[in-house]
Amino acid sequence: MDPYRLLNAVISRYVDILRDNLIGIYLHGSLTMGCFTERSDIDFLVVVKDPLDNPTKRALADELLQLQGLPEKGIEMSVILQRYAQSFQYPTPYELHYSEMLRENYIRDKDYICCGDGDKDLAAHMTVIRHRGICLYGRQIKEVFADIPKGCYIDSIITDIGDAREGILKSPVYYTLNLCRVLCYLKHNRVLSKLEGGLWGIEQLPEKFRPLLENAVGAYRDQQHIAEWNHDELIDFAQFMMKEIYSLVGSGQGGE
Repeated sequence: MDPYRLLNAVISRYVDILRDNLIGIYLHGSLTMGCFTERSDIDFLVVVKDPLDNPTKRALADELLQLQGLPEKGIEMSVILQRYAQSFQYPTPYELHYSEMLRENYIRDKDYICCGDGDKDLAAHMTVIRHRGICLYGRQIKEVFADIPKGCYIDSIITDIGDAREGILKSPVYYTLNLCRVLCYLKHNRVLSKLEGGLWGIEQLPEKFRPLLENAVGAYRDQQHIAEWNHDELIDFAQFMMKEIYSLVGSGQGGE
């Protein structure tokens, strides 16, 4: 599976559909940070000049429905207006959103469109694009995206791990690595991938968590890795990390 072959097909069709309204297409996520696996998703953001009508929104989603040979978690894509990339609003309004979780909705209902007044996740996506993203088509990143206010980025990533005490039992790899990268950002102002966060945690967090972290990193890297999880250890880790994270946020030291 070649993710860039898939992306090139999407870019070609999106250029045809959006024409002069297209400002650019920007890649973020694991593919830009050297840790993409068959279990990952392909994350990109589309920026347009003017609002889209419903037939255009649906045409963009339908192109993604037709793709074959996707990674396990498929594609996650949002479309935003240029004005929100340049004059940031939080949560950020979006013209369209597509993800593997919404795929069945798009298949079942030909009129279905996911769009809305605000998505907190977009602050995190745009921050990653500013720091480590790739311009796939159109204007360069620094021309399109203003700096995202640090407080908005922190709120976005904190919201994402807010249910970690429960979520870590269902998705141990995701939450273990994500908690690490959130804490690393708050301590060192570094925008990391989940894998990089886990590797940082192995070196920097208390030794008692090392086996759990090595297990999570191994499971992320290797699809054949069989991870065994101890529920008490996962809960202990999540509680420790959330305490550290909220302590930094509460003290106003996050990202200093």
